[in-house]
Order: sequence, then C-alpha cells, then structure tokens
Amino acid sequence: MSIKPDTWIASMAREHRMIEPFVERQVREVEGRPVISYGLSSYGYDVRLSNQFRIFTNVYGAIVDPKAFDPKGMVEFEGDMCLIPPNSFALALSVETFRIPRNVLTVCVGKSTYARCGIIVNVTPFEPGWEGRAVLEISNTTPLPARVYAGEGIAQVLFFESDEPCAVSYADRKGKYQGQRDITLPRT
Repeated sequence: MSIKPDTWIASMAREHRMIEPFVERQVREVEGRPVISYGLSSYGYDVRLSNQFRIFTNVYGAIVDPKAFDPKGMVEFEGDMCLIPPNSFALALSVETFRIPRNVLTVCVGKSTYARCGIIVNVTPFEPGWEGRAVLEISNTTPLPARVYAGEGIAQVLFFESDEPCAVSYADRKGKYQGQRDITLPRT
C-alpha cells in the first residue's frame, strides 16, 4: 500500500469522479481575502466545510448514546461560519462528494491551522467502495467559543492505494453511511 501524490489524485478526480467538485490547486485566497486553504495538495486533498452544521447542546438534557442517539441533543444550523461552544462538538458536512475506489483507503485528518487553535477534526477513514459527502466531527477543546468557516478547508484526505482490491468493500457490505448527502447522525 502506498500513499498517492497530487498527479494521481488529480487523474482519479478527472477520470473517475473520485472527488466532486474538485479544485486542482491549493486555494489560499478568495476575492482578495485569506481563507483556510483547500484543494489539491502534494499528497492529499484539503476538503471544505459546507454551510450545514449540527451543534451539540445540553438545553434538553439529552444523553449522548451511539446506540440510541437522541437528535434533541443537537441544534441544526446553516451559515457562513459556525461557533462551537467551549469544550463542545459539532458535526459538519463536506462540500465535496467522494467516490473511493475498491483498492483505495483514505484517512481524513484535521488541518494544523485549526489544531493550533484547539479545534480538532476526528481522524476517520473513507473505506474502499464508500461514496458520499463526508460528515466531519469537529471538537472545540478550548474553554472559549471556536469559529469554523463554511467554504474553507477543515481537513486533509490522504489516499492509500493497494496493489489489489479488497474482497469485500464498504459498498458490498451495504455500509450504514453509504451515499450520505446530508449530516447523518450515528447509526448502529
């Protein structure tokens, strides 16, 4: 298994629609204003946040249970930026749709710009055969409110290609998050 460079990522995006929409270069500025970078990098792709968020709240006294998730524990929010409360958590949706080949595994890791502010993106794989928009888990580990920006970079996806395809892909086993287009809450 080897990590794949920018040339491979670009080719797969163009020829196999592995990433849509696909930005072929690192974007650091939009209309003269700085943004947290997104797009193709040397050995990965910096994914953007959409404007859809779900923020954890304790207003209704819900308990976080992955086997019986209560959506009352979250507030839906749509906007150009999202404030994550201190020591709290939000779910967000990627702008990009991914179509991961059978012989590829990705690892999605947070960007250092946010990490240096105490904002952590959960490390997560995109399994062989998975497709959809990524639901990104963002933790604010600080005692202060933290801001994240829609339309800007939040995490980097690294691509690892195997010499042979897996016997059973995420699609084959009908993974519970296959084809997600919106923020999908935990399922068992």
